[in-house]
Amino acid sequence: MSETVLSRSRVMRLAVPVMLAQAAIAATGVVDTAVMGLYGDKTDLAAVAIASVAFSFIYWGFGFLRMSTTGLVAQALGRGDQAEARATLQRGLLIGASLGLVIFAASPVLERVVFSPFGAEPDVVHLADGYFSARVWGAPALLTQYAITGWLLGTGRTGALLAMQIVMNGVNIVLDIWFVAGLGWGPAGIGAGTAIAEWIALLFGLVLIWPSLKREAGLFDRAALIGLFNANRDILIRTLAMLLCFAWFVRSGAQLGTEYVAGNEVLLQFITVAAFVLDGFAFVAEKEIGEAYGGRDRRKLLRAMRITTELAFAFAILVSLLYWLGGGWVISVFISDAEARTVALAFLPYCALVPVIGVLAYQLDGFLLGATRGRALRTAAAIVTIIYIPLDLIMRDQFGNTGVWLAFLGMFVVRVAAHGWFLPSLMRATSDQPQQPPQQS
Repeated sequence: MSETVLSRSRVMRLAVPVMLAQAAIAATGVVDTAVMGLYGDKTDLAAVAIASVAFSFIYWGFGFLRMSTTGLVAQALGRGDQAEARATLQRGLLIGASLGLVIFAASPVLERVVFSPFGAEPDVVHLADGYFSARVWGAPALLTQYAITGWLLGTGRTGALLAMQIVMNGVNIVLDIWFVAGLGWGPAGIGAGTAIAEWIALLFGLVLIWPSLKREAGLFDRAALIGLFNANRDILIRTLAMLLCFAWFVRSGAQLGTEYVAGNEVLLQFITVAAFVLDGFAFVAEKEIGEAYGGRDRRKLLRAMRITTELAFAFAILVSLLYWLGGGWVISVFISDAEARTVALAFLPYCALVPVIGVLAYQLDGFLLGATRGRALRTAAAIVTIIYIPLDLIMRDQFGNTGVWLAFLGMFVVRVAAHGWFLPSLMRATSDQPQQPPQQS
């Protein structure tokens, strides 16, 4: 177990590369939206919005591969068990590749049903189908990347993670512009560019982790596989519940009209960038809390919670101010459709509140994920979903898109309360259980 005392400077050294890597991931969606905003109309924007959310629902639903890998690797390292840390990575790679192939094989069926819940107009659905058909080719690559990302975070190799994301985003930007602006492929070009970028990033990531790929004797250890399954199952349910909330937000805009789903999509990209950047601190918290939990070090756990949250909240205030003061300029420059631009500008103030309200939710996710407290995450997410959807129905009916945004902000408040309820049990578990002796690889 590492004896390094966690300091603010150490958190920043770990968090800044993650923040930049997360910003690169978020920039993929921003570039997709910007290219469509410049070279398409509100129908193209709406198609990318719906198709992106559909893929988020599919892909982020398997985000448990990244989350469980980070927590389990960090816990193994906290116990001094290097061999189990490597075996966790290899299990994640095998699961990710297998699930990606299943998604690709099932894509003809998925494509028929995935857009129906949105209630979008036929022209929008037709263009979204083109995006889906192209993007799904990247499924095996992206899901395998999740395990690599989890390993790099759990071992603190955040600079390597940044390099992998820069490669992916750089390729995606170039291909988006070429396929859409140059070849005129529209939303299908956006999907194709992203899929190709995902494969190139996977190859780069495998090079980064190559020394850790030697076969481990405990790779198929029954107890470890059961633990991985249980963690993945609960985190999967949690992730699907959270994605349902975001998909419901997009659906609510679609029910009001194409201009609302397009304008809300622009603002959702702002929120995604903020969440990905602020998640840098939550990911550091996952690593540090995972090590503290694995080593049963309560003092380290509390220090990691406090320092990462202080810095995250300071950055959240900064991001909110940037959106409040500069978001209007970005929208005016990059969104050519007048109706979508009008909606985005009108609801920008609500969007600017999300970072300062949501940052505690992101932090609490990191705390519970680092300790792989899957049952707590699953229960909290279910509570949030059960409260948010009826709230949105009531508020949208009464106040239109203003109600949609008020309910969305309320969802983050409920997330904080629901996840925070489980913190005392996490701290008790860390202090009450004996420290594990270090194991040699």
